[in-house]
Amino acid sequence: MSSSLRTRASRRGWSTRAGRGGLIARSGLSDRRRWCGVTHSVSLHTVSGRQTDRVQLAFDAPRHQPTGTVRQTPRQGTREGHRPKCNAPPTRRTRVTPPSTTDADPVEDAARANALRDKLVDALMASGTVRSTQVEAALRTVPRHRFLPGVPLDLAYANEAVVTKRDDDGASMSSVSAPVIVAMMLEQLQVAPGHRVLEIGSGGYNAALLAELVGADGQVTTIDIDPEVIDRARLSLAETGYRRVRVLCGDGEAGAVEATPFDRIIVTVGAWDLAPAWLEQLVDGGRIVVPLRMRGLTRSVAFERDGDRLVGRSVELCGFVPMQGAGAYREQLVWLHADDVALRVDDGQSVDAEALAGALTSPRVQTWTGVTVATGESFEHLDLWLATAMPGFGLLAVRRSAIDAEVVAPALSWGCSAAFEGGTLAYLSLRPSGADPGTGRKVFEFGVTAHGPEAKRLADQVGEQIRAWNTGHRGGAGLRIEAHPAGTPVTLPAPALVIDKRHVRLTVSWA
Repeated sequence: MSSSLRTRASRRGWSTRAGRGGLIARSGLSDRRRWCGVTHSVSLHTVSGRQTDRVQLAFDAPRHQPTGTVRQTPRQGTREGHRPKCNAPPTRRTRVTPPSTTDADPVEDAARANALRDKLVDALMASGTVRSTQVEAALRTVPRHRFLPGVPLDLAYANEAVVTKRDDDGASMSSVSAPVIVAMMLEQLQVAPGHRVLEIGSGGYNAALLAELVGADGQVTTIDIDPEVIDRARLSLAETGYRRVRVLCGDGEAGAVEATPFDRIIVTVGAWDLAPAWLEQLVDGGRIVVPLRMRGLTRSVAFERDGDRLVGRSVELCGFVPMQGAGAYREQLVWLHADDVALRVDDGQSVDAEALAGALTSPRVQTWTGVTVATGESFEHLDLWLATAMPGFGLLAVRRSAIDAEVVAPALSWGCSAAFEGGTLAYLSLRPSGADPGTGRKVFEFGVTAHGPEAKRLADQVGEQIRAWNTGHRGGAGLRIEAHPAGTPVTLPAPALVIDKRHVRLTVSWA
């Protein structure tokens, strides 16, 4: 359960605050799954750090990388934790506050912790994140602050991730996830009493919640690659009365064969692939929830096992620091302008870095689509639609300096959807478009900005796809994600995306 964003970002000179530059978010607080709102200046309000699937590569990349070069950057960091705010900004708090030196009344502290916990759960229920009485009861029962020793109660029960371990450079190595993402994934998992559950990526708190959900007749196993994380989780679980949780140290890529089979598996680190062991150790009809990266976009997907394939039943926006160990995977980072504009390319897509190097020096072409989004309104599935429809898809990461210099005009600075073809680049833009007459909320229109020899054609193509998404698939209508054994022949109606991972053939289609 980790993050490694803000410290690295600040060292590299990238913005670490949401909404800088008046940029709109993909999701709004009005929806139970959304994590940021858009103000009159189109800035973001963070609930928790969630932008890992957008900017981690750019943050890790060295400065002064020559324009047009491709760098494969290791996706490092570990554990759980961030619900990207439409693929979001890093957490607001990056240092764990030391314990208070004042004497506290244990009875008063316990009462205050209970009150803060109830207030947090009430808010999660009001937003629609918590929908079942089982998840509600677990969240009201497990004392989150006991898994965060030394952290003030107000922070322990805030709706944000809390860093619990840093490396020597100050980068986060482990954290306890924001309650909002914990609750969301538990609802996706649909745990029942008596279930056997495997958690990959440990911290203790989530395992305790799972123990409440499975009851006395169930079994929870939690595994993590980091011995220090495991030691802390084991101690916290013992101190809070959850000794029956099995705690293992090892690479979660291999699952936990000694505790199989599992009715449910939950992965709390960002995964590029689906490990064979996970399918093998999951009962037929069982469910696995995993933050899965597809074309650079991370979504929490709840899969059900159907023989040798996994069928997606639920898809939620999220962002996690990537997995370590055997499951790690590198993305490509193509620098397009000095060290302040880069294109992230995932899943082994072919990219002509030399041809793209000069794209931003060519005249800018813009087209506007007539498709609008209001403040607080979600458009998270637009990314996945464009990744499905466009042959070359990446994420544009931009520093503030490039926006101020009018080199680029992206809808989002930390990870804007982009299409590329040869030496031509096209990416999403937004412009104000009045206000909604019914609600008074500000409205923005989607556009496409393109550079390169085929700028107008590519801009028009992306614009057509935005209109197609708006007409038939806004809100994720018809979205279907499946995972098949590697090399499995598949026939899908267009538009569809087939991604060959190391272990599975992933399909994304829209009915």
